[in-house]
Amino acid sequence: MTDIINPAALVDRSFYFIIGFSFMFLFAVTLVMIYFVIRYRRSRHPVPADIRGNWKLETAWIFIPTLIALAMFVSGWQAYTGLRNVPEGALEVDVIAQSFSWIFVYPTGKETENELQVPVNTPVKLNITSMDVIHSLYIPAFRVKVDAVKGLTTYAWFLPETIGEYFLQCTEFCGVGHADMTGVVRVVSEDAFAEWVAEDDGW
Repeated sequence: MTDIINPAALVDRSFYFIIGFSFMFLFAVTLVMIYFVIRYRRSRHPVPADIRGNWKLETAWIFIPTLIALAMFVSGWQAYTGLRNVPEGALEVDVIAQSFSWIFVYPTGKETENELQVPVNTPVKLNITSMDVIHSLYIPAFRVKVDAVKGLTTYAWFLPETIGEYFLQCTEFCGVGHADMTGVVRVVSEDAFAEWVAEDDGW
């Protein structure tokens, strides 16, 4: 599984790329504006220059923004496809949203409520649906945010690379208990996961 690219890294890269360009142009435009205000103020240039028909400038301000927009698109597209293309051999878990909790059903039939336990370094595919109203599964640590809709199965996948506990919640207002519709993702070792799945939990 070491050759799998973590989609969270692609999302972060796209975000930093876009926000970096945004800040760069913010500072560049501000500095140019200050320079023009001082350099071409009315006291020094009472008659403004006419730059219409300057093909070099017109070519530059069409060509450069086009390249930047295309670069942002490519970065965003790579992040999007990374989130949608599930690698082979992923652990599939059915996720059923209900007011106001999350039910996780494993291939063995084992079920948990508000607790998703997964093995480290193993891609996990979540098949998500709802029993009632629209909910939205959000796991910020893995950049997962997908709506759960009654009568429709959506999906998301993530790659847990570090053992630990990660917060999850519903981010679609679904009623009076919405704020309590939270849970935890527990990332454990492969041996611990196998042992946990084999346990008789009484369901």
